[in-house]
Amino acid sequence: MVEHPRKGFFIAGTDTGVGKSLVAVGLLRSLAQRKLRVAGMKPIAAGAVETPEGLRNDDAVALQEAGNVDADYAITNPYCLPAAVSPHIAAKEADVTIDIAKIVDAFQLLAAKADVVIVEGAGGWFAPIDDTSKTPTTMADVARALRLPVLLVVGLRLGCLNHALLTARAIEADGLGLEAWVGSHIDAGFARPRENLATLSRLLGRPPIAIVPHLSSESALRIDVVQRLASFAATV
Repeated sequence: MVEHPRKGFFIAGTDTGVGKSLVAVGLLRSLAQRKLRVAGMKPIAAGAVETPEGLRNDDAVALQEAGNVDADYAITNPYCLPAAVSPHIAAKEADVTIDIAKIVDAFQLLAAKADVVIVEGAGGWFAPIDDTSKTPTTMADVARALRLPVLLVVGLRLGCLNHALLTARAIEADGLGLEAWVGSHIDAGFARPRENLATLSRLLGRPPIAIVPHLSSESALRIDVVQRLASFAATV
């Protein structure tokens, strides 16, 4: 078993737009209901709007609001990039160099205040965050630096079996533990969902801790999903 020195989870996805933020917010709220001190973190966010307080990303704001500890936005989201594109492109356009050490420092500040920190990645496991070499730094490097167990959100659509298995193997190869996974119905026309979920459960070695229905929102997350996340949170 992989040992993790800090309490928290890294929320990874099989791709972008699979529901990582939805699951992260649900998990934060479940933990808060258990009277734990919790904080959300979005180390790198690409896609932001200018506000009187500065650039703000919707997902990072949702994570900040779902937590119950006082944390500055700059700690919740150390790198807020304007363009809604791959992080390495957004960083280059903003003339920003992403420093993982800065992300780790921000995480440690949150961890000092919270019992549990829920960290949401950007894009998929190998989403690049710089383009300075043939072997770019990726979100996997961020996860490794934080040394958190991983909760994988699998976007349920054609191709999800391959994406989920590849991501799970990469997580294990990077020396991190795949703690659990969530299925997220992002395609209303996805054929044979039950059969695919059964295959995913077999390939990933365990059933999902929850299934997020199609077109869910943070304010309308079904009670059964919240209860399942709360049951998982009880293992923290």
